[in-house]
Amino acid sequence: MAQTSGRRVLRAQGRRVPAALAGRQPAGTRHPLVAVAMVLPLAILLAVVFGGWEAVLTQASSVAGLLGR
Repeated sequence: MAQTSGRRVLRAQGRRVPAALAGRQPAGTRHPLVAVAMVLPLAILLAVVFGGWEAVLTQASSVAGLLGR
């Protein structure tokens, strides 16, 4: 039994190593603020290009209302 659990750990580590070398993180480990920092510039660009400031403000106020702020 001890040998099988060791193999399992080695297999799990073996999957993480190529992802780390490629500059990727395993799924589900990115901090939410990092995700926001990645998406926000694109969202602003799309809002400027397509003139969607009113839609963005409407959606933001709806989300804020749902969150109770």
